Amino acid sequence: MIHRAPFGSLERFTAVVLEHTAGHLPVWLSPEQVKVLPISEKYADYAEKVCNLLKNSDIRASIDSRNETLGKRIREISLLRVPVIAIVGEKEATDGTVSVRREGVDQGAMNVEQFIEYIKAAVAEELA
Repeated sequence: MIHRAPFGSLERFTAVVLEHTAGHLPVWLSPEQVKVLPISEKYADYAEKVCNLLKNSDIRASIDSRNETLGKRIREISLLRVPVIAIVGEKEATDGTVSVRREGVDQGAMNVEQFIEYIKAAVAEELA
């Protein structure tokens, strides 16, 4: 806990929330809500399409298309405490779906519209 006078109430609140949640911020408060991971460069266009749909729905999302293995990218994103990971590959691109992992747990495949509703429902549930 930070007990110094130079810090205001907002800073103390942030410190309390980070300490209480061990950095696992709720979806609504997380600076980056979703990270989209294409399995390879071939699916970067589909990942961009999914990311744009998420952004158009007021969901904070970005793409991680680094030239690393998928496992390494998932591990690094988990360490960064991004609450939701959307993985896209050949099957997802042909079916119009995304494979979802939330806080390390596989949630299965969802079409993009269902995924957007899933994120919005998670935010509404946390704020209720």
